[in-house]
Amino acid sequence: MQKKHTANAITLSRIALLPFLPLASGNVMLFCILYLLCGATDMADGWIARKTGSHSPLGARLDSIADLCMFGAVFVWCWLRMGPDVRPFLPWVILTIAVRGLNLAVAAWKYRTFAILHTWGNKLTGALLFIAPFIIASGYYAFLWPACILSVLSACEELLLHLSSPRLDLNKRGFLFKDPSRT
Repeated sequence: MQKKHTANAITLSRIALLPFLPLASGNVMLFCILYLLCGATDMADGWIARKTGSHSPLGARLDSIADLCMFGAVFVWCWLRMGPDVRPFLPWVILTIAVRGLNLAVAAWKYRTFAILHTWGNKLTGALLFIAPFIIASGYYAFLWPACILSVLSACEELLLHLSSPRLDLNKRGFLFKDPSRT
């Protein structure tokens, strides 16, 4: 395989592993191994793309698709693991999905491409959602409240950034952070 395709192959391997996460709902150890492997590929693909100079719009979109698929697989796992205890969090998940969908639609309309911004809010949300299954596996469901609230807030911030920005900047940090390219 050529170096320029390595990062995309790693991203595709994450997508291929994701259907097995919900299937591992009865085996916490297997789930944790698969989940950590998915997380490692999520970190490795971007790092390898930058190191080899093979980052591309296709790779960025594949990574975003893989992230969305991972969110879906983990949500299904949570549903299977938590059962009826997941119900209080459903409105937050639905609201987040709705706002994220609106974000994609606004970006497609305004910039003629689907885009997910790499804001600090989105990164923090991703980190909280990444550690959530480990905490849920221990039975501590209250951790989901801050993750849900931050998820909705970061999705709303991204929507406002799309609506207020004259051009697409995937690496926009957020409203509270000064953009170093404009100093």
